[in-house]
Amino acid sequence: MEALHSARKGGGTLAAGDVSEQLGKGPCLVPRYITANQGVMPCVHSARDMRGFKEVAMKRFGAFLLAGLLLLSVSIANAAEPIKIGAFYSLSGPAAAIGTPTKLVTEMVVEKINKEGGINGRPIELVLGDTESEPTKAVMVAKKFINVDKVAAIIGPDRTDLGMAVKKLIEEAGVPTFMCVGGDPVIMGGGPLGTFKWVFKSPQRSSVAVETLYGHLQKNNVKKIALITASDGFGKDGKGWLEKLAPKFGLTIVADESFNPKDTDMTAQLSKISAAKPEGIVCWTIGPAGAIVAKNVKQLNIQTPLFQCHGLPDPKYVELAGAASDGNKMPSTKLMAWEQLPDTDPQKKVIKDFIHLYNDVYHHDKQFPINAHSGYAWDAIYIVANAMKKAGTDPEKLREAIEQTKDYVGISGIYNLTPEDHNGLGTDSMIIVGIDKGKWHLAK
Repeated sequence: MEALHSARKGGGTLAAGDVSEQLGKGPCLVPRYITANQGVMPCVHSARDMRGFKEVAMKRFGAFLLAGLLLLSVSIANAAEPIKIGAFYSLSGPAAAIGTPTKLVTEMVVEKINKEGGINGRPIELVLGDTESEPTKAVMVAKKFINVDKVAAIIGPDRTDLGMAVKKLIEEAGVPTFMCVGGDPVIMGGGPLGTFKWVFKSPQRSSVAVETLYGHLQKNNVKKIALITASDGFGKDGKGWLEKLAPKFGLTIVADESFNPKDTDMTAQLSKISAAKPEGIVCWTIGPAGAIVAKNVKQLNIQTPLFQCHGLPDPKYVELAGAASDGNKMPSTKLMAWEQLPDTDPQKKVIKDFIHLYNDVYHHDKQFPINAHSGYAWDAIYIVANAMKKAGTDPEKLREAIEQTKDYVGISGIYNLTPEDHNGLGTDSMIIVGIDKGKWHLAK
């Protein structure tokens, strides 16, 4: 008994057989150890004692087993909990020709990421929305993503006007958002533009596209140009950069006309432009309007070369413009002439694999052939997913991880983001493409 008291007081252990002998009952049939905080367990001296011992042991084992199973189930549940990402595009309305294939690419890349293990074992759950090509609807969808779906990040929208419509909401909510819009204002700050802490974009800046085009014009000794730009947000953004950067490349703007992107005839504006005798006509718009401009140029028998913007390299443009597209040139991602890239270009293999998946596995090309927009959602989602693997889904940590993206080799370029540059692409990400009898080629 003195030994037992000593064991309890010191917090040590004592063999149960030793205890029973000191209690005068002989050796235990089941040896065990007793800790000070457990107290003395009855020694087993008979069959009756053995039954009691088994009952106690089974109860304790069952409790431990249940606790273990509960912990395991919680761990599995947490590991498999999906990460919601919202994606909204123009699935209907005037920009559906851009938004619908962008949605298909989005589903394609999410499926690929999930097959590869998702985000550290957690699958991406895609929540889709249709902006209907309307700013008001875009705001409604964004609010749903934020307040109802509780998404960890947002991809889209696909038009500059839509991006500007939701920009303030995104900034106030603090949800990392990677847009697929062409215009720069979504990632510019100050004054009416507000902040751009939470907004990123995957297509090249309009300024980068303008510099790429102007560099080509300068190389070919073009000195005088005329502008014809859309009156929407994308057109105005492009016009601003076209005017601002012209002196840097020794260019003089001799005529400046605009049109509503829903217009069906621009011959009046083009007649004025022709009278100014420019050496090149630069059109800045997306959608069918660009093809109308090309057809009007041919209709008026204007021989001045026509240059379109980076939003129009698309087989649909050739289809709409027909023979009027021949000879047109424009800045583009490398997708439109990837086979003509040197093998040393790090993007070539990435683009090749993407096109194989798009054309040969999913067969999206049968409805929507590859165009300059095809890789924007792919790059946006991969950059966000890579950031999630490093930082998780905490909004601020995720935003910072996206902003620190370096040397990501994507479909649209090699991305290097900074706090000041939420796009991360330069002129080296673009090429000038031309059209010859309906075929795209690298232009000289």
